[in-house]
Amino acid sequence: MRYQQWRLMLLRSYRRSHLAYRSPCSQFQVTSIATRSFSCFLHLPSGIGALQQSEELRCLKTRMRSSAEMLKSVGRSFSLSGEDELRKELELSNIVINQDSALKILRKLESNPDVARRFFQWITEAFPGSNVRDKVGEKFQKDGPASDLVRLKKLFPFDCLDNSSESVCDRVCKIVKEEEWGDDVEKRLRDLNVEEFQSDLVKLIVESLGVEPRKALLFFRWIDESGLFKHDEKTYNAIARVLGIENFLDRFQNIVIEMKSAGYEVEIETYVRVSTRFCQSKLIKEAVDLFETAMAYSSSNKPTPHCFCLLLKKIVTAKNLDMDLFSRAVEAYTINGKVLTEAMLKSVLKSSISVDRVAQSNEVLKAMEKGGYLPSSDLQSMIASVLSRKGKKDEADELVDFVEASGNNLDDKAMASLVEGYCDSGKIEEALGSFDKMVGKAGGSYADYAFEKLALAYCNKNQARDACKLLSAQVKQNQLKPRHSTYKLLVRNLLTKKIARDGGFEEALSLLPLMKDHGFPPYLDPFMNYFSKTGTSTEALGFLKAMTSKNFPSTKLVLRVFETMMKSARHSEAQDLLSTCPSYIRNHSDVLELFNSMKPNESAVEKPLAGSA
Repeated sequence: MRYQQWRLMLLRSYRRSHLAYRSPCSQFQVTSIATRSFSCFLHLPSGIGALQQSEELRCLKTRMRSSAEMLKSVGRSFSLSGEDELRKELELSNIVINQDSALKILRKLESNPDVARRFFQWITEAFPGSNVRDKVGEKFQKDGPASDLVRLKKLFPFDCLDNSSESVCDRVCKIVKEEEWGDDVEKRLRDLNVEEFQSDLVKLIVESLGVEPRKALLFFRWIDESGLFKHDEKTYNAIARVLGIENFLDRFQNIVIEMKSAGYEVEIETYVRVSTRFCQSKLIKEAVDLFETAMAYSSSNKPTPHCFCLLLKKIVTAKNLDMDLFSRAVEAYTINGKVLTEAMLKSVLKSSISVDRVAQSNEVLKAMEKGGYLPSSDLQSMIASVLSRKGKKDEADELVDFVEASGNNLDDKAMASLVEGYCDSGKIEEALGSFDKMVGKAGGSYADYAFEKLALAYCNKNQARDACKLLSAQVKQNQLKPRHSTYKLLVRNLLTKKIARDGGFEEALSLLPLMKDHGFPPYLDPFMNYFSKTGTSTEALGFLKAMTSKNFPSTKLVLRVFETMMKSARHSEAQDLLSTCPSYIRNHSDVLELFNSMKPNESAVEKPLAGSA
């Protein structure tokens, strides 16, 4: 019963394409055509026996015996040449096979799938306009039980009966790719009789033809000019993504212009893909052109801040830096209210520095300033440090002038970075010059950090005495207030053995009253270390006097100096110092007890013990 239902399904009435006969007075029934075509398969090389024919076909065959005999003789062999002969005979007999007749034959060949498949392939090649496979599939899918469609698909390749967008796309692409574009290709495309070219389908086809951009464009133009489809934003973007490569720049630009004229926009997906491709191919100008176009749209469909930053980084790292392109990109981004951020500038500057374009940092800053951005203190410091470390004095001076021109001064941290950079590169004269400029414009009250970097550079070059003189002069002339750490740095370095012997000790003493004036406690440890090794009693007495504005410091400090000397087996220096001290010190009970408890022989014994500890 089920088998009969499938047969009846095949025999249902379909929408007919014309069955044309060259002689109007000669019209054959569908069944007659089926008999004629079917008879061609009776003697196939595959060894399939003669197929039993229905009573109706036998009667009709008798009535049309002459035609049937002719087809039987042709059908004795279904080789390649036999297929050609069959077509010729059909043409001589004024017969054109249509959809219904093909279905009748397929019904008869149900039990012989190999023969059915060969017939189907032959009929679709010989009569492409009939589009039989699609009509059969559509009808079965719409009206027939699912199992019938499955049985039909067993006879033919799946894609022959699939009218999905993917399947239609495959068939279109196959035709377009097979040969050069021409009338024949256009005819074959029309003969596919695609019910409707929708936007998603056209987009899919264009993208699938992307490996051959020229053919993708030919199809894009043809389908519009043929009246089968009117392009929209989706399909325009599809062809734009295909053409956005180096060898098709002119065509890509034309498409973008057409889109704009038609009121369509470049989608963000299109922008990202094409822009990335341009940048990878070093087509920086084209990337900027595309960015300007995309940023000009009124909708929110614009490149993101991340896209913008990536573009700027590509510009500054290109083989030849084009600041005009940089400025154009900044203007396109900011013209409608977009704001430049510190993160952007920092990222761009790092990229610029990575390709050793430090000297162009100021040009980047100027372009960003036109977009409404001024660098923060941290970024000023970053730029100043890099410029000075690289020895770019002119550019560093230009940075200072640039910031001043904006109505500000290079802040103390940035100026310190400038000084520090020069110091690290060993250019102390440039560092001193920058420091003087800083103090001359902003005063010394904010220069403590910069001065410490300068003092450290001097000390690293064993020029602590020069640093001490500079400190004293800056304190007196420009009200510099050095940091406590700066005082400590200088005292330590001035009391090293060589420098102290050449006058460093006296200069270290001169810093003690300055430390006191600036509210810092005296830094005693380096002095104690000095007295334990090489300091004389005279130097120790000078130290004690420098520690107070009175006649003599506290007994506690004096005791510490005595103990330091005596623990280091410098008993004689301690005795000499004691003899120069005021009587109230000499007769103090704690002092007497210390000297009695640490006699010379005991001090000598204690020395190695202290060393071992």
